[in-house]
Amino acid sequence: MTTRSSNLSAQTPRRPSLPERAISRRLSALSTTTAATTGGQASTTQHGLTEEIEEIKRYEDFTTIDWVQDAAQEQLRRRARRKHNAGVFELRGSLGWRRRLEDTYDAGQAWIVVTLVGAAIGLNAGFLNIITEWLSDIKLGYCTTAFYLNENFCCWGDEKGCPEWHRWSSFWPFNYLLYLLFSTVFALASASLVKSFAPYAAGSGISEIKCIIAGFVMKGFLGFWTLLIKSICLPLAIASGLSVGKEGPSVHYAVCTGNVISKFFSKYKRNAAKTREILSACAAAGVAVAFGSPIGGVLFSLEEMSSYFPLKTMWRSYFCALVATAVLAAMNPFWTGQLVMFEVRYDRSWHFFEIIFFIFIGIFGGLYGAFVMKWNLRAQAFRKKYLSKYAILEATLLAAGTAILCFPNMFLRIDMTESMEILFLECEAGRDYDGLCEAKNRWRMALSLAFATVMRTFLVIISYGCKVPAGIFVPSMAVGASFGRMVGILVQALHEAFPHAKFFAACKPDVDCITPGTYAFLGAAAALSGIMHITVSVVVIMFELTGALTYILPTMIVVGVTKAVSERFGKGGIADRMIWFNGFPFLDNKEEHTFGVPVSQVMTSEVTSLPSSGMTLKAVEQLMAQNKYQGFPVVEDRTSKILIGYIGRTELRYAIDRTKKESFVSSNAKCFFTQPPASAAQRPAVTAPPVTFDAIEDASGQQSVDFSRFIDPVPLAVHPRLPLETVMELFKKMGPRVILVEYRGRLAGLVTVKDCLKYQFKVEAQDTSTHDPALEIRQEKLWGLMNHGADWLADKVLRISGGRIKLSGGRASNFLESRAEDPRDQFTPIVPSPGHDILDGTEDVDQGVELQSRRWIQ
Repeated sequence: MTTRSSNLSAQTPRRPSLPERAISRRLSALSTTTAATTGGQASTTQHGLTEEIEEIKRYEDFTTIDWVQDAAQEQLRRRARRKHNAGVFELRGSLGWRRRLEDTYDAGQAWIVVTLVGAAIGLNAGFLNIITEWLSDIKLGYCTTAFYLNENFCCWGDEKGCPEWHRWSSFWPFNYLLYLLFSTVFALASASLVKSFAPYAAGSGISEIKCIIAGFVMKGFLGFWTLLIKSICLPLAIASGLSVGKEGPSVHYAVCTGNVISKFFSKYKRNAAKTREILSACAAAGVAVAFGSPIGGVLFSLEEMSSYFPLKTMWRSYFCALVATAVLAAMNPFWTGQLVMFEVRYDRSWHFFEIIFFIFIGIFGGLYGAFVMKWNLRAQAFRKKYLSKYAILEATLLAAGTAILCFPNMFLRIDMTESMEILFLECEAGRDYDGLCEAKNRWRMALSLAFATVMRTFLVIISYGCKVPAGIFVPSMAVGASFGRMVGILVQALHEAFPHAKFFAACKPDVDCITPGTYAFLGAAAALSGIMHITVSVVVIMFELTGALTYILPTMIVVGVTKAVSERFGKGGIADRMIWFNGFPFLDNKEEHTFGVPVSQVMTSEVTSLPSSGMTLKAVEQLMAQNKYQGFPVVEDRTSKILIGYIGRTELRYAIDRTKKESFVSSNAKCFFTQPPASAAQRPAVTAPPVTFDAIEDASGQQSVDFSRFIDPVPLAVHPRLPLETVMELFKKMGPRVILVEYRGRLAGLVTVKDCLKYQFKVEAQDTSTHDPALEIRQEKLWGLMNHGADWLADKVLRISGGRIKLSGGRASNFLESRAEDPRDQFTPIVPSPGHDILDGTEDVDQGVELQSRRWIQ
């Protein structure tokens, strides 16, 4: 490794003609090479340039943020502010106090933002809870005293119903029809709004937010319209009966809230590193209001969401979650003092012989997670290939099919949160739900719960990923709760059949020994851990839901077993698998790789570079027009390739536009990326009179342009023999957009996050083939069968209606066919190639990074 290239190496000056580079302390491409005599003025000027460029830049869509550059910009801002405020406390009068207040406001912006964001998240969560409960109950009946009340509020204090709450009809087929109609209309409205106004509002959003917090830019994903449409459509999607939850979307709208509010504050408007802290705090608040678990939300953000989580971010996340839950508690949306419907309290203990059944529930959680992830990714691949143009129709038919299948089952008919509330309860104090706690109904209930488990699992597989706001937390917990309650009922029946067996010797004679509700509670924890591959945060969330220290140990046992089983089927939960499936440029800190190859085998060797001098302005503009690279290495000349620095595309574009604006420049003017000699800066004399207008333009104007203050003279550079694993750690820990590779001062190539991911995918493809031709054939047959069934149905409807109703080719079919597709479905495939032909330094040339080899999941 040379003196220049270590894993944290910076360039050292090597050209005697450029002594100013020896004293340069710039850390980003936006810093200015200055001398000590003009330090204060140059720093102020450079800060002004940084502000102008950032106003233009705002980070390009589908690119990665350079955290090294961003940190340097923040240092420059602080330095400029310190110099601006120098001597403030020595001033007297209003000027001194004004500057003190400005400085105090700048320092306290973080807490102001966190407080406002937390309050907004809590208010939004409270209103959404109220609306969701009313929409879910309106499918079954209405309140005669006040139509806007749901069943719980209408029959307040009466758990068995009341005369004020009326079913739509005493004729159950009519109720069935209305239930189906409401479900279909809610899904249709939700999918239509998402398609028309905010395609990014579809789905959960957790996988995308993980990438955004790590530095991947997706413009509009956290915008105001996404926040508004997500908040409107989420209650509709849940009330439609689709097997989707609100916890994942809660994180999305919480992070959208933080992003929208933080943009009103100067500290966060242009600094992505500062915004990342707010987004991490918002993710914690989103989980906190979804589960009523502020500490669990902070741990979820730490364990699952954030790749960078310093102590100050943890404290701000805690404060944001605290404010959000306090506002939600003050709203008291359920009039019970509870933050979520399925919050429960247990006053019974457990016995050590039950650990065997707890382990069984943990095994189920791991198997459930692996099964759902495998088949859901296959469903996602089918959806992306065949159904992307029919997003509204798909969601509508899914809701109709779900309503048809779920209405006959007592546990599938009601909302999933209400179902979990019932399944978690102890059988005492008159608490019952259609005979759930009666011994004579035990076997019927066990079969009904088994059917609910199987059916809900199937519906989760096909529903998660449709183009409505859709989470997977609550559906998975509902599956686990129904399975756990079934196990609890069977264990209770076993105990009552053999009450004097030694196995049940710990049970007291006159006290209920088995509490089936705790098995449902543990089953929910197991399913949530299995689908997300999280452990500590699940234990804390479930503890905060129950408030009982007694069940901490059983929860830890269940989650530990689930984690062990899940790891046997692959690492990463559903959010990580969706990142893997979509191919977002995300390096997971939880993954460890041993490739045993140097970075030279991964880097891009054919690099488009800029010579330090000699290129004309016209040639530079042509080079930028011919490609979309996000930056260019600057070399002494293209023969020697001695590395001088690096300049970003945005900075170069800004420098050219500014030069043309401030003075008339000839298209043949020479561009210098290092300090030009004094003679070159002078305008040369014209030896012959111009004879054409083109000649006049070429001969007049400024004949040289100095771009030296816009380059980064100390880019991150490494040796070609540096292990690839170390380079990946640099990307994870420091977050640069590009790392240059040099050998003895000469540019050898460059490497980006995409280069590392491509090589990783190539190695994975060699180890396990992911392309299954038989699966493609089966999916083609399924698509053909669906088309045949649709044509048959359209013909039957057309014939029965006498030609008055057409299901194809009419306005209705054109409306249901989604022409505005989700931008995430537009990504162009990237296929690992032996030559590693990735574009140097750019993440947006491909307009997305989906891997073709991952479309078909085994």
